[in-house]
Amino acid sequence: MVSPLFDWLAVGGLSIVVMLPLLLSGRTDLVLVGAGVQAWLAAVINMPHFLASYRLVYSSTTTVLEHKWASMGVPAVLVLYIVTAILLTDWTPVLGIGLVTVASVYLAWHYTGQVWGMMASFAWLAGTAFDTTERRLIRTSLRILLAWHLAWFLYTQLRDPSRIEAVYQVVSAATLLAVGLGLWGLLRMRRRTGVNPPLMAVTAWVAILVWYAVMARDPKALFWVQIAHAIQYLSFPARVEFNRARGVSEADHHVHETPRTGVLRHMVVYGIVLLGVSVLVAQVMPTALMGVIGSVFGETPGNAAPILVLMLINIHHYFTDGVLWKISNPAVRRDLFAHVQPHAQRPSA
Repeated sequence: MVSPLFDWLAVGGLSIVVMLPLLLSGRTDLVLVGAGVQAWLAAVINMPHFLASYRLVYSSTTTVLEHKWASMGVPAVLVLYIVTAILLTDWTPVLGIGLVTVASVYLAWHYTGQVWGMMASFAWLAGTAFDTTERRLIRTSLRILLAWHLAWFLYTQLRDPSRIEAVYQVVSAATLLAVGLGLWGLLRMRRRTGVNPPLMAVTAWVAILVWYAVMARDPKALFWVQIAHAIQYLSFPARVEFNRARGVSEADHHVHETPRTGVLRHMVVYGIVLLGVSVLVAQVMPTALMGVIGSVFGETPGNAAPILVLMLINIHHYFTDGVLWKISNPAVRRDLFAHVQPHAQRPSA
């Protein structure tokens, strides 16, 4: 995507280097930083990965119309739901809790799905691809991890976790099977191709194992996993933006070079706007929104509104990513891999 070292760090290498020593230290408190630092890290790293995906969705009328449900349908449904939840907050918190639950469950699908997308993308960049059996083994491995994430969510959030403890222990034990299946798929690829699986693909798979080990040790460490996930994601929309800034012709699939200074200027503006809007959304908007909603509907709805809006952004992001990032789609590969030529010599993902 950028360079071998940068790609390795972003796809999961950095999180492995940081989190693995924390796990080996035996610490049970893995967050290490206060709420203020967490808020700013979320504003400058986590929020930009949401807005970068919005940039992809709403960058052109063609994209908006091509993905009407992602660009208009889902946001409309979520806004109506949130308005209803705010109106009913004084009577019942059920709708708000329901939205948080949906976002948390969807998060498990999103994390494991993104890891598979990383693995498929970097395999393609390496000039290879997972065959059907390897894909099935690795994706089954990730689905077991998805099941663990769901059980972890229930175990850590229920008032009486003993009701789900047996399930949580069984699924936790099944993660050993997930490791075995994933290794089997990677080793099978090595035997079939005669070369090691792409380092970036292996790193992405190992990284999510480390992430979930951190979450199992300290549920609050989900914060660091969110940051690692955002870093993993950001280089992909940034690469699309860079490729488009260079000038990609959809008619002939060739790259027509834009002057380097023009591309650099475009990317600097892109980064500044992304960070600026992210800080606005993460740091300024919740306070302002709380005041507006609080004055109209009362203090309790005002306090709930920022959380509900954040859940809206999360759920919408998960949905749009599932729609947009299909590496098997030639148009997606063209935008993402326009810097790699020729496309015709690369396998389908």
